[in-house]
Amino acid sequence: MIRDEETLSILLDSIARFVREVLVPAEHGVAESDTIPPAIVAQMRELGLFGLSIPEAYGGFELTMEEEVRVAFEIARTSPAFRSLIGTNNGIGSQGIVIDGTAEQKAHYLPKLAAGDIIGSFALTEAGSGSDAASLRTSAVLEPAGTHYLINGAKRYITNAPEAAIFTVMARTDPTLRGAGAISAFIVERDTPGLSLGKIDRKMGQQGAHTCDVIFENCRVPVANLIGGKEGVGFKTAMKVLDKGRLHIAAVCVGAAERMLDDALRYALERQQFGQPIAEFQLIQAMLADSKAEIYAARSMVIDAARKRDNGDDVSTEASCCKLFASEMCGRVADRSVQIHGGAGYISEYAAERFYRDVRLFRIYEGTSQIQQIVIARNMIRAARK
Repeated sequence: MIRDEETLSILLDSIARFVREVLVPAEHGVAESDTIPPAIVAQMRELGLFGLSIPEAYGGFELTMEEEVRVAFEIARTSPAFRSLIGTNNGIGSQGIVIDGTAEQKAHYLPKLAAGDIIGSFALTEAGSGSDAASLRTSAVLEPAGTHYLINGAKRYITNAPEAAIFTVMARTDPTLRGAGAISAFIVERDTPGLSLGKIDRKMGQQGAHTCDVIFENCRVPVANLIGGKEGVGFKTAMKVLDKGRLHIAAVCVGAAERMLDDALRYALERQQFGQPIAEFQLIQAMLADSKAEIYAARSMVIDAARKRDNGDDVSTEASCCKLFASEMCGRVADRSVQIHGGAGYISEYAAERFYRDVRLFRIYEGTSQIQQIVIARNMIRAARK
């Protein structure tokens, strides 16, 4: 855990310099090749970026939520593909184990995740269940001997699946029950017989960050890999993980929006029309000002919610508010950035074109904007009825 502002400042400065000097120059190449160079991955390991949120006892930094979002502000000022690689290790790929894992599970997997020796992944979404996660159909049946579960089913759009060594898999352990109460969480290792991967998805954006289907056919998983050692609590684990993840993604939206606004402002100061920089035109200034105000609002929301979570408050509503506002804000800033760039914003030579495609996903994954609206409204209604 970072214990003082000075130490945190050193970490943030190191990450900002790494982003500026290493990641930003590599952005275009990663987008063209759809691959993050191994040398960059090695540098990420050296900086400890795979273990930001993992407890110190297991080799991580054990950042508080506020510290984590401040780090995310910096990491997100470059292509989202870089953050995606480390993001699952710090977020949904490890937090199920951190929050609800047994002592043995934590001791075995967390040091490897923190060091970046293995990549984690979170397998919840299916072809027939995304936003309606409680309707998932992947099954986990306990064998008569009681030592292993047989998992059958398929997961879709699983981030980092092609690189992952372990998967946090949500599966239904009681086929007689419907809904969330029959869902359990398992740690499934990549080389487990019966686990296979589909082809890597071709996506609108975020090249370099890979997704694919994960298929389970009589995949035999030891009982010891049932997260928490208890059936029927997997959905609760997933929701706790997603609450934290939504704050993290909101912070990523802020960082990406700040980068896009910086690029747009720089271009507006350089681009000359009618004998002066286009930054002098009031309609350009309006787009710049609106973007600045919305980014400031989103940043303030994220910091406030992170502090509340660190204080032990239930931030389900606040996390959804942050994810909703920040992701929608980021989309508006992306659109204005392209507009300010004019024709150049439509050309892949400029980062504005790539970011416009990359950030579109923020309004979809870890709960769409519409799901966030439902969560917020339901929490409001529940609170009012109390």
